Amino acid sequence: MRLIGDVKDLQQLSCTGKCRFPQAVFHAAAFKHVPLMEEHNEAQALRNNALDTYNAALAAAEVGAERFVLISTDKGVNPTSITGATKRAAEMVVSALAAGNAATRFTAVRFGKVLGSSGSVIPKFKEQIGKGGPVTVTHPDVTRYFMTIPEAALLVLQAASIGESGQVLLLDMGDPTRIVDLAKALIRLAGHTNGEICIELTGLRAGEKLYEELLADGDTTLSTAVVRLSVALLQSQVCGLDVLNWVQQMSSGNAVENSARKHLRALVPEFRDTALAS
Repeated sequence: MRLIGDVKDLQQLSCTGKCRFPQAVFHAAAFKHVPLMEEHNEAQALRNNALDTYNAALAAAEVGAERFVLISTDKGVNPTSITGATKRAAEMVVSALAAGNAATRFTAVRFGKVLGSSGSVIPKFKEQIGKGGPVTVTHPDVTRYFMTIPEAALLVLQAASIGESGQVLLLDMGDPTRIVDLAKALIRLAGHTNGEICIELTGLRAGEKLYEELLADGDTTLSTAVVRLSVALLQSQVCGLDVLNWVQQMSSGNAVENSARKHLRALVPEFRDTALAS
């Protein structure tokens, strides 16, 4: 049975859980378009990415799910965007709920881009090449971590199996790839030379980084029984009760609409808000 719903609707999530009694819940619902979230959509990003993670996790705990897994992102490390800050906030929410819900094991899994997934750069490049170009790249030095859909799915399942409650797990993404090199490779694979299909540099967009990180400065990792999985040992920690109080504050009245950026900076101290410099 396939059911549709809205992570903003806690009552619906709870009712669905009580009808289905899931053993494991994998929470991947999020707004992830970085520039779009920077442009007048901060409140919606905070609500959908952070507060609704609380709803989904709470509903999972209420029905006694054995595991709850948040699909997180490398954008949450030293975030410079609303997307990254809200995903880091979601990780903090999951860790905070772990302390008071022993029956459910709460974990977050952090990784980079998945090739071929919704919003992936490869379909975009293929479309641009098919039209004769140009292929648009933001910056010649921009790099990203990539993995395939089967790799990501397998490692998420393994993380759900071995992760302890409250942990953030990292997937080994290998070495980062320069986006401009990826564009050149796709041009060659399509049977063109770089001269036939030009690459146009458009500049970094709002909130975007030159490179992503899987760990912040000072953070370390602990190896696990799974070769490509490790546990993040995070230096920047906020008291779980403070996180849950923040959620309650954001859920009341118009708190989210009134300066979402300010509220995110209050919860996520490592948030390097690029809007402050503009």
